[in-house]
Amino acid sequence: MHGDSLASQTSLVLIQLALVLIAAKFGAEIAVRWAKQPAVIGELVAGIAIGPFALGGIPLPFSGLALFPIDAASGPIPVSAALYVFTQVGAAVLLFTAGLETDLNQFARYGARAALVAAGGVVGPFVLVAGAAVIFGLAPEISSPGALFLGAVVTATSVGITARVLTDLRALRTPEGTTIIGAAVVDDVLGILVLAIVISVAGTASVSVVDLSLAAGKALLAWVLMVGVTALLGDVLSKFLLRLRSEGAYLGLGLALALLVGLLAEQVGLAFIIGAYSVGLGLSRTPVAEHLIEALKPVAHALVPPFFVVMGMLVDLSAILPVLGVGIALSVLAAIGKIAGCGLPALAAGYGRAGALRIGFGMLPRGEVALIVAGTGLSSGLIDRQLFGVAVLITLLTTLPAPWLLERSFGGKQAASGGPAPAPLAS
Repeated sequence: MHGDSLASQTSLVLIQLALVLIAAKFGAEIAVRWAKQPAVIGELVAGIAIGPFALGGIPLPFSGLALFPIDAASGPIPVSAALYVFTQVGAAVLLFTAGLETDLNQFARYGARAALVAAGGVVGPFVLVAGAAVIFGLAPEISSPGALFLGAVVTATSVGITARVLTDLRALRTPEGTTIIGAAVVDDVLGILVLAIVISVAGTASVSVVDLSLAAGKALLAWVLMVGVTALLGDVLSKFLLRLRSEGAYLGLGLALALLVGLLAEQVGLAFIIGAYSVGLGLSRTPVAEHLIEALKPVAHALVPPFFVVMGMLVDLSAILPVLGVGIALSVLAAIGKIAGCGLPALAAGYGRAGALRIGFGMLPRGEVALIVAGTGLSSGLIDRQLFGVAVLITLLTTLPAPWLLERSFGGKQAASGGPAPAPLAS
């Protein structure tokens, strides 16, 4: 009986993976060929269409079973655990590759500016959206759980989506690209602090500034150590990996290291994709980096697009429709807060108008990070389904335009990897 159940579950997951891959490739083709949009937009929209809240949740004739049934066991994530884990491997591949393609020296050079951009990108949207939630009647006061959680949702930045677009544009090594990725990493640390404060206040627990400072410091120190140790051991690791004679050994072991450090990142409260990025960044100056980048390209074509399809599958349109008007208004404020909150510090740091806009657009996507924050509020009972719908709508409306805006801000064409910054936007 157990064997039959396992066989059925395996068959369903394999069918789901096949459909996700098909949806990813056709969605990307439609976006690129006919809509003239980045491939990631087609993948996100395809995910919404085939997800458990749309076509994927409709029972099939005769069997009465849906292809993508809502999996209650997965908590706020409505897809099966196996499918979700598979896509997280794709996210790790994406960020590992992004780290390898980032210039570590340039990353260090722009680190202070990235921290400044990240801080502005947290404060700006949080204040605007949490305050507007009170004005629109979604929460009685700014310190109430609803307002705090909506504010926390819009502070997040999805480094995965931005890294994908910058990779497609070959703009990771531009000053703006380096700053965007660095700011998104710092944003993860700041996001943990914001979420910790929100949960403490919403749960009426006492908030210890010392405890929160220690938690943020621990996360930041862990990230610096992950990059630093990998960089120090980079040459040794590179020589070891390149001496292996079995085919694909350096690829398998390099990816394994990224996954293991990702697990370490989760243990200290960071997202696991930050660990994968840290390993890539630490190895970026070593001889093995170019070999890994080339070897990872076909792997990324198979594993990365499903990640964005599944992110789209998390969207519940029925929860969004009743609060559509308010959600759109809050989305506009969230976008303004993020672009201004990140763009103004970038402008002050000397990037110029064009560079500041690129950085602001690059920090727009919320993606999986925001959905996890919203899911935490929903699963803990601190926000209701309606507020969760608002959070999802904000995530969707600020994420979908971001790749298009970022691509257009870079001139709609590929920047030379490692070359000078793209030409400024027209005034």
